[in-house]
Amino acid sequence: MKLLALDTSTEACSVALLYQDNIIALDEVCPQQHSKRVLPMIDNVLAEAGLSLTDLDGIVFGRGPGSFTGVRIGVSVAQGLAFGADLPVFGVSTLAAMAQAAVRLHQASQIVAAIDARMAEVYLGCFGCDATGIVQPLTTEQAVKPQSLSSLGLSGKVMAVGTGWQTYVDELQRAQPAQIISNILYPSAQDMLRLAQQPFIDGHFVSAAQAEPVYVRDEVSWKKLSGR
Repeated sequence: MKLLALDTSTEACSVALLYQDNIIALDEVCPQQHSKRVLPMIDNVLAEAGLSLTDLDGIVFGRGPGSFTGVRIGVSVAQGLAFGADLPVFGVSTLAAMAQAAVRLHQASQIVAAIDARMAEVYLGCFGCDATGIVQPLTTEQAVKPQSLSSLGLSGKVMAVGTGWQTYVDELQRAQPAQIISNILYPSAQDMLRLAQQPFIDGHFVSAAQAEPVYVRDEVSWKKLSGR
């Protein structure tokens, strides 16, 4: 399995390559430079592995939520590369990717991921880690005002990731006491690869024309998933 992942949805630009069970990853914090940096970063990881786009099996992209412009750049780049190399694609939640990083780096079992969405809101999602080490959503992803949040209802050890926990720490801690992981502020493409491997095996990758962003700002209510 040879997969390329990219994400430009936040201030960070991230690219990762999975090949021969190895991962090459590049992460840069480069606000408003994503369109200039993402293609050279892709070229670098492919060159390091000695691969070309046509050697790949698929492309993974950060589908959002995040900056509208950043999400659009990521989807457009993924589509352009996939069309050119005739590859399928798969979109991964940026919030889920940060939660997966908390599992990878801190063995987290429950995670609240929050990205500063500007306009006095955060993009927010709660996740739990399953027996295979993959995060699963416990709630729908929402754009919400932190001060209006009621209790998120998680008990036990909860870890917190993302820039939202820096900007609105008091409000979010009132809604869900959690241990803040300061070294996970942005999604990383290497965690998107982890989340995309089983969907690739299961045949859930789609054509480039079907790649879609997820903005979540049109969602208006906080919902717990059924059975959670």
